[in-house]
Amino acid sequence: MTWYEAVVYGIIQGLTEFLPISSSGHLLLAPSFFGWKDPGALFTAIIQLGTMLAVVLYFWRDLLRIATTWVRSWTTPSLRSDLNARMGWYLVIGTIPIVIFGFIFRDQIETAARSLYIVGTTLIVFGIILGLIDWASSKARPVDSVGRRDAIAVGIAQAMALIPGVSRSGATISAGLLMGLNREAAARFSFLLSIPAIVLSGLYGLYGELGSSGGGVGLLPLLIATIVSFIVGYAAIAFLLRWLARHSLWVFVWYRIALGIVVLALASAGLIS
Repeated sequence: MTWYEAVVYGIIQGLTEFLPISSSGHLLLAPSFFGWKDPGALFTAIIQLGTMLAVVLYFWRDLLRIATTWVRSWTTPSLRSDLNARMGWYLVIGTIPIVIFGFIFRDQIETAARSLYIVGTTLIVFGIILGLIDWASSKARPVDSVGRRDAIAVGIAQAMALIPGVSRSGATISAGLLMGLNREAAARFSFLLSIPAIVLSGLYGLYGELGSSGGGVGLLPLLIATIVSFIVGYAAIAFLLRWLARHSLWVFVWYRIALGIVVLALASAGLIS
């Protein structure tokens, strides 16, 4: 992989990890559109560590409060009803589904799921679902009302995003909206929940990359793509939270539908593969 390919992949990862348009889908489409070699799902998982650092830096105050209160609540019963202590458990609960399904279907994620027809279809179908939920949901609950049921629902939705084209942020924000959270609360919980999932998938991908015998893309392109994804990802988080405070998700819905149609048309015509 050349350095400029790594930069492009980093920009794509940083932009699309938090916008509800599917980072894995875009990273899979890029080599098809540009005529590059597919870097594989492990490369995708590793450069996600850049966007993980971005979300940690953006929410470091929230994470510090959650982590310290959660740990203290183990020995201080009076803290167990505190929102930060509960949020710690909710992040654990919400991460369990993606760990289970990611392990069970790890081979399919690396092979069969990386189909342009699957990506095109999921972009359209889950884009429509995102739009309908955004239109129909009450959007009445703030982030401090998040409970165990929300964590389970959003966690299951996050596991669905193992399929390229679904979008982790799109699926989890949709689940939060479906549970009645407002847009900003759904996005904030989605971003916090992304951290353990991205860390685990990134470490697993890094282990696979380091254990490969020359079949990887190389450490320098990985480093470049990860740094770029961190910078762009931080900007994407700030943009989306401001956007959702005043706007709906429909601009992303229409983009997903249009891109999905283009992908299916080009793949059917044999123009991309």
